[in-house]
Amino acid sequence: MHTSASHTQPWAPPSGADVRMVQVGPYWDAVRAPEALGARALGLLGGATGAVIADYNLMYWLIRPGAAQRWRRIRQVQTLGTGRLETSYLGVPPVDRTSGPYLHWRVPLGPGRYLTDADRLREALVRAVVTELGGGIGVDEEDER
Repeated sequence: MHTSASHTQPWAPPSGADVRMVQVGPYWDAVRAPEALGARALGLLGGATGAVIADYNLMYWLIRPGAAQRWRRIRQVQTLGTGRLETSYLGVPPVDRTSGPYLHWRVPLGPGRYLTDADRLREALVRAVVTELGGGIGVDEEDER
């Protein structure tokens, strides 16, 4: 499944051995979830996921800048990037680092696998929260993001 508006990305992860700190917003925003929720959401997304960065107990999806700006808050999920008052940076692992537990690509970048569709990701994360955490709908109705 095509998960990006383009088959090429305007940036590339580092090709050396070092992690690069990349500002969230100019190329992509990020959605962070704890590993248990992220793994369930990843399963729900299947082939519709874009690239995913993992670091110990956290997973980060790359999404189109501004795509989650109006999301209502999802329990234990944080959006980083466009529309925030603070500037965020995300450690990006070298392109060939695909195992952890340290910073690595859980789902590596690839042709047609760059950004995840934000609406599908949100739906998968809400379903994951309901399954993993139970109760409610997984969304805080009072806090719009």
